[in-house]
Amino acid sequence: MGPIRQFVLDLQPSGIGQIAREGLDDPEVIPLWFGESDLNSPSFVNEAAKQALDDGKTFYNWTRGHLPIREGLLRYHQKHYGIELDEDRVSVPGSTMLTVMITCQCLVEPGDEVILVSPYWPNIRTVVEVLGGRTVDVRLQEGPKRWWLDLDDVKRAITPKTKAVYVNTPSNPTGWVMSREEQVALLMLCRERGIAIISDEVYHRNVFDRPSPAPSFVTLAEPEEPVFILNGWSKGWAMTGWRLGWMVHPKQLAVPMAVLSEVNNTGATAFVQYGGLAALDQGDAFADEFVARCGRNRAMAQEILGSHPKLDLLIPEGAFYLFPRIKAPMNGLEFARRLLREEKVGAAPGYTFGEGNEQHLRICFALSSTRLETAFMRIRRLLDRI
Repeated sequence: MGPIRQFVLDLQPSGIGQIAREGLDDPEVIPLWFGESDLNSPSFVNEAAKQALDDGKTFYNWTRGHLPIREGLLRYHQKHYGIELDEDRVSVPGSTMLTVMITCQCLVEPGDEVILVSPYWPNIRTVVEVLGGRTVDVRLQEGPKRWWLDLDDVKRAITPKTKAVYVNTPSNPTGWVMSREEQVALLMLCRERGIAIISDEVYHRNVFDRPSPAPSFVTLAEPEEPVFILNGWSKGWAMTGWRLGWMVHPKQLAVPMAVLSEVNNTGATAFVQYGGLAALDQGDAFADEFVARCGRNRAMAQEILGSHPKLDLLIPEGAFYLFPRIKAPMNGLEFARRLLREEKVGAAPGYTFGEGNEQHLRICFALSSTRLETAFMRIRRLLDRI
């Protein structure tokens, strides 16, 4: 036995990566496999980062984030959630993915269990397992009109080893948006059982048919209770490549968060934070227009794909994904491979989002309407041939 952990040697790309690597370099492929649009980051964000570079913002900085960006987050939460946050509860360690890792480092020890509300973004499962924990899936109920969480399913999944419940709302990949009433019920259950909540809210601005942002645990959690709200700039402001996220955490963790940020990333990139600050202060119009664009694309998806007899499609309430069930003699992975090979459309197979999703397919609808219409018609064409 060598010194390298066998778990690490056995790691494999998610189903998203497995499909993408088969066609990533093909210019004819319409890529609907990743969670991003084809919009460039807003010009005022880019200009703020450029100005920060010109101003010499290229040195080490406070590992929980520059004071200006943390102050900007306090203003943002006051404006959009109507709450006064303590500065000690807000950290900007790097990417939103890093906030997931740091949160799990705070909670998960070998042998611990983390309940994952499924379908879920696959990286959370890998993070828990890398730390020696075990994941327990609790799948959302599917239909008749929307995805929804049965709290009794969560209760049945809790054991003496349960450390936390992870929930992503608005959801990647289902588009489910947790209501305030559902959040209150889950919070009360976790308080009763002494369990932490990890709430991934990175799609908080991406909601339809209701005011933005989506309901958030940040308005419910007490300053010192173990509720971690994870968020970021990627999805609301077309900033996926900037690798910038924030977290709201228990106040008592202010100093440990500075240390964890230091050893994981030495802090977020200095000049990038000024682009993030510009998005917070100036980005409402961009975020709202992006949601409107995705709303139009959602309507087109319903028109072109929603009525097809070989798809069961629940219309998403938020984020920017379709997660239809394929009613055909093949699973989502087989369909995704045929779709890529025969129709030059990239999509993500459902199995990668947790157990019970093998017949599903994730389709991102954040691209331009022209490209999406072409992709949707190609998907219909393949369904017609099956």
